[in-house]
Amino acid sequence: MMYLPIGGDMAVRTKAIVGIFDLDNTTTSRHTRQFLQLAEQEGQVVSAAEDLPKAFLLTSEYGLPRVYLTQFNAATLEKRLHISER
Repeated sequence: MMYLPIGGDMAVRTKAIVGIFDLDNTTTSRHTRQFLQLAEQEGQVVSAAEDLPKAFLLTSEYGLPRVYLTQFNAATLEKRLHISER
């Protein structure tokens, strides 16, 4: 099983990752802001960010969605993901 480190001593299973999103670019959309608000209200948001988050990962494991906030930028996470999949 492969894992992607996302900060704060946390890692997520690479197979569970649905998408990696940049917070600056995606939160300009009303739909994304509503999605993140709803996820927060439903207790589906986990913060791995020690500082201001720069990106979020959407995961789905056993049919349960989860949003992970991270201080790493989306490009860094994508590079790490591709390296870990080799």
